[in-house]
Amino acid sequence: MKTILLVPTGEGVGLTSACLGLIYALDCQGIKAGFLKPFSQESKESADRSTALYRHLTKSETVEPISYEKLVHLLNVGESDELLEEAVHLHRQIAKNHDVIIVEGLVPNAIDTFATEFNATLAQALDAKVVIVTNANIDKPAKTAEKVEAQLRQFGGLSSKRMSGVLFMRTRGLSEESAKIPVTIDPSLRLVNETQQFVQAIQKSHPQIGSALFPVIGMVPFSNTLSVPRVSDLAKQIQAHWINEGDAKQRRVLHSSLIASNIEYELHKFVAGELIISAADRIDILLASSLASSNGIPLAGLVLTEPYQPKASVFEFCQTAMKNGLPILHTQLSTFETAQILSNLSNEIPVDDTERAEQVTRFVSSHLDEDWIKVILNGDYQPRLSPSAFRHELVQKSITAQKRVVLPEGDEPRTIEAAAICQSRGIAQCVLLAKPEAVIEVAKARGITLPEGLEIVDPDLIRDNYVEKMVELRKGKLNELQAKEQLQDTVVLGTMMLALDQVHGLVSGAVHTTANTVRPAFQLIKTAPDYSLVSSIFFMLLPDEVYVYGDCAINPDPDAEQLAEIAIQSADSAKAFGIDPRIAMISYSTGTSGTGADVEKVAKATEIAKQRRPDLLIDGPLQYDAASVESVGQSKAPDSKVAGRANVFIFPDLNTGNTTYKAVQRAANVVSVGPMLQGLNKPVNDLSRGALVDDIVFTIALTAIQADQQVN
Repeated sequence: MKTILLVPTGEGVGLTSACLGLIYALDCQGIKAGFLKPFSQESKESADRSTALYRHLTKSETVEPISYEKLVHLLNVGESDELLEEAVHLHRQIAKNHDVIIVEGLVPNAIDTFATEFNATLAQALDAKVVIVTNANIDKPAKTAEKVEAQLRQFGGLSSKRMSGVLFMRTRGLSEESAKIPVTIDPSLRLVNETQQFVQAIQKSHPQIGSALFPVIGMVPFSNTLSVPRVSDLAKQIQAHWINEGDAKQRRVLHSSLIASNIEYELHKFVAGELIISAADRIDILLASSLASSNGIPLAGLVLTEPYQPKASVFEFCQTAMKNGLPILHTQLSTFETAQILSNLSNEIPVDDTERAEQVTRFVSSHLDEDWIKVILNGDYQPRLSPSAFRHELVQKSITAQKRVVLPEGDEPRTIEAAAICQSRGIAQCVLLAKPEAVIEVAKARGITLPEGLEIVDPDLIRDNYVEKMVELRKGKLNELQAKEQLQDTVVLGTMMLALDQVHGLVSGAVHTTANTVRPAFQLIKTAPDYSLVSSIFFMLLPDEVYVYGDCAINPDPDAEQLAEIAIQSADSAKAFGIDPRIAMISYSTGTSGTGADVEKVAKATEIAKQRRPDLLIDGPLQYDAASVESVGQSKAPDSKVAGRANVFIFPDLNTGNTTYKAVQRAANVVSVGPMLQGLNKPVNDLSRGALVDDIVFTIALTAIQADQQVN
C-alpha cells in the first residue's frame, strides 16, 4: 500500500483539483486509488467539499473527515496524538479496498497557522510520500521558490526520502495552447521544455533549494475556461433574485461585460458565454440580450442592477429568449458594486458542479508526468481496465490510427463541437457533410473554434458523383432516378463515401434514428466475410470495470446460431479494446434449473459458440446475478470459470438487452459508450439522439480504431 500526501503552500492553489486529477491519472493506469481527507477545515454546517466532489466524480465511497471543531479543540488541549490515531484509523478503513491512497493535507491560512507543521506530523503517521502543491507564475520563479522552500523545510528538504515531488497548479504565463481542455491524457501537453526552463530559473534564484534535479511531477496551466462559474453560482454572491432562471445551472460565464454606453457601440459584446451587466433602466440592453438569445447566441446571462426593475410588460417582449433559457437576474446593488463582486469570485468548484469538477480533473491529469507515476508505483500493482483507462486507451489508439471519419449530420451543434475536439486532438480526421456557412454560423453562435484541417463538404457539390456507383452497387434494385433521390439523405451519401474507400468510417444518429443510420450500411457496405449478421455492443463503464453488453440495438429475436455469432463478435470486439473476455450467455435460468424454449435457445447457442471458438471462456445459461456477483456465481454455478466474473454479457433478445442496458445506465448512473456495430465490412456506428458531445467524441474514436483493426 502506497500513500501520497498532497501538501499545499497556501490557499487557492487548487489542492482538491490536484488530488482528484492524480486519482484520475492513476485510474488511467489501471490503479484503484482511494481518497482520504483526514481533517475538514469547513464549519460543521456544511458538507466537506473535497469529500463530496470525490464521491460525485468517482461514484466511490470514502470516510467522513474529522470535524474542524474537533481538530481545533484537540490541538488546543495538546491531544495531537489522538488526532493522528483517528487519522490512521480512517486511513486503514480505506486501505482495505485500494492500491494507493491520495491524502489531502491541511491548508495553511491566517487562522490555521498549525497546518504546515501538522502536515509534516501527519506524513510520518501515515508513512506517506509528500507532494507539495503550489500555484506558480513562469515570470516570477523567485516568488514560487519561496513558497516551495518554506514547505520543503518541514520535510527535511529535497534529500528527504519522504519528499516525492512538486506539483505546480494554476501556472500563469504558459502558452495558450497548453491550457486547452483535453478529452483525456495527451502526451503533447507535457510542457517539458517550459517545465525545465522554469525549474532552472527557480534554482538560479534560490540555490539553497539544492542542486539536485527539482522533482516536478506536473505543471498545470491556469485555464480561464475551467475557472468559470455557472450563472446559478452568482445569485447569492450579488444578492440577486431570479427574473428567469432558465439554463442558469448549465450556462457558464466565460467573460462579463458592464455595458454603460450607447448600445450601437456595445453590440460586439453579445457573444456566447458573455454575462451582460447593465442598469435595469436600460431597456435597450434587455431587448438586445433577448434578440441575441432568440438568434441562437447562448449568452451566459443578463444581470440587471440598481433598485429599479422593468415592468412586467417589458418582459413580455422577451418571452422567446426566456423560453430559450436566457438567465436573467436582478440585484439592488449598483452596477459598479456588482461588477466588482463578480470580478473577485473564488476559483473553488462548488460541491454540485460535477461537470466542471470532471473537466478540471481530466485537465490536471493530462499535465501530470506519467513517468513519475510509474516510478511512484514501482511496478507493484496489477493494472485493471478501469473506465478511465478504457477511455484513455480509446483516444490514444485512435490518435495512432489516423483515420478519416465522415459525419453526415454535419450542421448539428453537438456533432460540430465533437468534430472540432477530435480534429484538434488528432483523434480522427473528421469530414462534416453540411453547408460550410451553416457550420460556421453554428460554431460562431456557440463559441466553437473550428480547427485548421477540419473538412466541411457541401453535399450539393458532390452528390452527383455517386449516382452511377450507387446504381452499380445496388444493381437491379434501383435506377438512376431513385439513386439521386436517396442520395439527398446525407447518411446515404456518407455511406457511399465509405463504400468507395474515400473515408474509413461513419458516425451518425444524433438526429437520425438507428434504422436511418444502419439501413444504408446493410445495403451498401454489407457484412464481413466471416459473419452472417450485424449486431451491436455497448461498453458499460461501471465504477471499477468495463462491461460489454450485446446485442442491445439491432437483432429483435436471434435464433441459437445467430446468438452464438453475436457472442463471438462481442468477444472479439472486447479483445480489440483491451478487455479479456469472460462471456456469460444470459437467461432467466442458470444451468439446468429451468426449462422452456428460451432457456434451450441460450443453452444451444452456448454450445455452438464453444464449438466454433474453443479458445473463448463462455458459459450459459446464466442469470445476470449469477454472472456478475461472485458469491451468487459460486452458489449457483460453482464449477464455472465465468460465473461471478463475467465481463461480456450476451442477452437472449433485443427486449432483454435494451431494457437491461438502459436500466443499468440510468439507475446506476453508468456511462455507456455505443452502440458499436460489429459484423460489417467497414465501420458504421450509431449514436443515441440524446448523445452528449463526449459520447460523440468517444464513438468517433471507436470507429477509427475499428477501421484500423479491419485494415490490419
